[in-house]
Order: sequence, then structure tokens, then C-alpha cells
Amino acid sequence: MLEIFQAQRPRLFGIAYRMTGSAREAEDLLQEAWVRFQALDPAEIRSPEALLTTIITHLCLDHLKSAQAQREVYPGLWLPEPVLAGQGLDEDPLDTMIKLESISLAFLHLLENLSPEERAVFLLREVFDYEYQEIAEFINKSEVACRQLFSRAKKHITDHRPRFPTNPVEHERVFHTFLNAVQSGDLAQLMAIMAENVACYADGGGKASAATRPIHGRETVAKYVKGIQKTGYRPGDTVEMPVINGHKGFIIRNAQGEVSTVLTLEIVDGEILTIHIMRNPDKLQHLS
Repeated sequence: MLEIFQAQRPRLFGIAYRMTGSAREAEDLLQEAWVRFQALDPAEIRSPEALLTTIITHLCLDHLKSAQAQREVYPGLWLPEPVLAGQGLDEDPLDTMIKLESISLAFLHLLENLSPEERAVFLLREVFDYEYQEIAEFINKSEVACRQLFSRAKKHITDHRPRFPTNPVEHERVFHTFLNAVQSGDLAQLMAIMAENVACYADGGGKASAATRPIHGRETVAKYVKGIQKTGYRPGDTVEMPVINGHKGFIIRNAQGEVSTVLTLEIVDGEILTIHIMRNPDKLQHLS
């Protein structure tokens, strides 16, 4: 049973992480899925993949319904938890651009606006390529209902996402221009690589300083980023630029080696469209 579960683990983690937006919560749900799976009679299991997908999907749906109430009283903005390459998603199938984009913080943040069931159907269909009949069995709804859920979710995603995913070469170029502008404190250069409607979201969780509301507009966001560079970077801090949720991002560590800030960029058509800043220490512990 353990060998079967381990073979399915990367895919199950991929589903749970995208559903919950949290690597820690995904790991907890996988542990619960294993407990339930090992309690079953192997002789009665026709398809381990289908059964485990059903178990993890139901666990995620139950978790999201309870998490909604917690996020209503969350201090400030709630953002998904960042993960590095090698922290569970490296073995997850990323053979198409939609799979890569589906782990970006911008995409995961957008999924928060969907209902739990819309999110489940959209991810299982669009990212993991399950048929509607299979999804209907996973979430215990009719195939017609699943098609309707997918249609609503797809419309929302399409209305709020850029039509074309980020080109890796383009991302790299703008990324380094952003780095140079921040290091030099060049406000004009910062503004030049930002879209007019750029938005910045920060999550401090009430435990670290961060804007409690979204910041919009080229000049306002550029000044906010410049302010972070002046006040948020302390002697002894170091900056790393690893792959975070599929794209190169920034990690700031303090003198003790603890991660204090993670910053990622969503780049479209050569401009920064969205900046996500994670400063909640509870969501950074797994990176230290």
C-alpha cells in the first residue's frame, strides 16, 4: 500500500497545494489521505489513482470550507504560501505551460476567488486532464454540474488572467532590470518596467510589516517597493534568487539565515503586472 501511495504522492501533492495554496496544509492533507488509504482492503481497490484522487479532493474541499471562515478574519491580505523548486512540485507533471502557470503565486491568488468546488473542477480538468465523468465521481456531483462549475471557473480565470503566459526569456530580462532598479534606487527605471495598472499584494499575517490592502498604479507601487528596499533590508541580510513557484524570485534572509521576505513578479508583455510579497513568518518557516 505504501509503495502505491508513494507513486501517486507527487500528483496528490500537486492537487492539494493548488487547492489550498499552502505546502504545509497540503502535507497535512496527504498524511490524512494516507491514513484513510491504508485502512482500506487492497482487494477492494479497483483503481488506486482514482480512489486517492477522490480522497484528497474531498479532504481539500472540507479544508477549504473551514478555511474560508478563518480567512475572513485574517489580518490584512491573505496570499498563498511560496514553495521552492524541490519542495514537492519538482516531480509534479509540468509538461504544459498551463501546468507551470498554475503554480505561480499570481494564479494561486486568483483561484482564491473561486468557490472550493469551482477550484476543484477547474484544476482537475484544466491542469490534471481528468474527464468530466471522472471528476463527477471524485466530487460526488453530476457531470452536467461539473461542466457548469468548470465553465464559471474558466470564465473568471480568463477574465482576470493575461491571454498569453510569461515567456521565460522575457521574465529573466525584466527580472534583472527590476533587480538593478531596486539596488540603485532608480524610481524612474522601476516605473518604466511596470504596467500602468500594476498591483502589489503583501501578506504579513499581522506578524510582520506589510501593506494591508492592495497597492495599485505604477508610481505608487514603485515608491512602495523603493521604501521596502530602504527600510526592510538590514545589515547582515542576504538576497537569493531561486526559482519560486515556477519562476525566478527573491528571498531575503536575515543574519541568522531565517527567511524574512519572499518577492515574486508576474511579468506580461515585458512589464511587471503584479508583485507578491510574503512576509508572514508562519508561511516562510519551511524555506529556512
